[in-house]
Amino acid sequence: MQKPLQINPTKLSQPMGATLAFLGVKSCMPLMHGALGCASFTKVFFTRHFNDPIAMQTTAVNDITAVIDGGHWGVLESIKNITAKVTPALIGLHTTGLTETKGDDIRAVSELIRDEQPIVWVNTPDFEGGFESGFSKAVSAMIKQLIIPKTTINNQKALIIPNANLKPLEIEKIKEELELFGFLAFALPDISLSLDGHLDEKPSTLSSGGIELCDIYELGDSSLIITIGSSVKDCGVSFVSNINPHTKHLHFDSLSGLINSDGFYKEILEFKNLSTPHPKIIKWRKRLQDALLDTHFALGSTKFAVVGQNDEVHSICELLSEAGGRVSVAIVSEKSPINSEIKATNVIVGDFYDLEKYENEYEILITNFHGIQIARNYNKGLVLRGYPNYEEVGNSLKSDLLYEGSCYFLFEVANTIIHHQEHTKEHK
Repeated sequence: MQKPLQINPTKLSQPMGATLAFLGVKSCMPLMHGALGCASFTKVFFTRHFNDPIAMQTTAVNDITAVIDGGHWGVLESIKNITAKVTPALIGLHTTGLTETKGDDIRAVSELIRDEQPIVWVNTPDFEGGFESGFSKAVSAMIKQLIIPKTTINNQKALIIPNANLKPLEIEKIKEELELFGFLAFALPDISLSLDGHLDEKPSTLSSGGIELCDIYELGDSSLIITIGSSVKDCGVSFVSNINPHTKHLHFDSLSGLINSDGFYKEILEFKNLSTPHPKIIKWRKRLQDALLDTHFALGSTKFAVVGQNDEVHSICELLSEAGGRVSVAIVSEKSPINSEIKATNVIVGDFYDLEKYENEYEILITNFHGIQIARNYNKGLVLRGYPNYEEVGNSLKSDLLYEGSCYFLFEVANTIIHHQEHTKEHK
């Protein structure tokens, strides 16, 4: 990006990514160490996206405590107030730009209360990195600070490390596929149990689902760890080097499309020493092959623009190109090694303002809620993906991964193209 500032940005902050990660742990209380506005924005953001109440708290640093408090008092007082009302299984303490600039030592204050209250701390300044890196840092912190190192393995236990963009249903589907191979599958974090839109008997002031803390402690004997997305690859590396050197690490930049899904199942079959997968998997592979044929005509004659987080954009472009779609421009939020792998004519680290320069080079825009105005202004078809999605309900129950999810995504895009073309004809 050549501009000195972002205009109409797509970028989300590291503290938001860390918050999402902690929401995937059962009865966890994400505690954002910063000003009240930082936490308020994040809470409203996720509440509107998931259409569910979001549990989180803040240390509410203000102009006075920012000067006279070294950080310890504010954090300890916040935890005291939290635990007086509820009993969190875990507190996820993460920082913002203000407290990082101050230099607050959250590790030291965490050590003071660790024996009384389970806590994970992670530095997530919002003046660097972004949504994916904040999520990854929080997961890495949970691995290093919570999981008990082991040297033995349980051949039936598998651990999934999803990237920040995977929707609740996608994580659930991956676990179900591993269970078809006889695995007891866990995800860290697991928003498929907390942010999937289920209705509880009564509202909870803590995260209402997710992986349990006792299960996190015992993940060290996992025989297999699967990382999905470039942003969380280092989490798998960290697990093997710090927790259990005998664990097999499988990494996939994407699980969208026929080729990537084939690669996933091939690795699992080899690990399990099997020759053929479950009949359900074979059936969905045939359906995806047919879906690629059925949608090829619509996608092959259409140019796309994709805007979002890096791993998400890479995954979408993989699937579109496999069906013959041409991505004219892909705009990502930050620099990443995965950018060089994105299948698009132009890959830009930028914002929605940059997208406007390419108004004549695409017909369909795939992005989040903030792309709606651009789609309307320039008469583009729109497929909503990513954070935030305030326009649709049920977005947490969409899946774009593996054979089954790839089918539904291709059909949704193809139908959007058909409707957009009909709309364009009517208004000529």
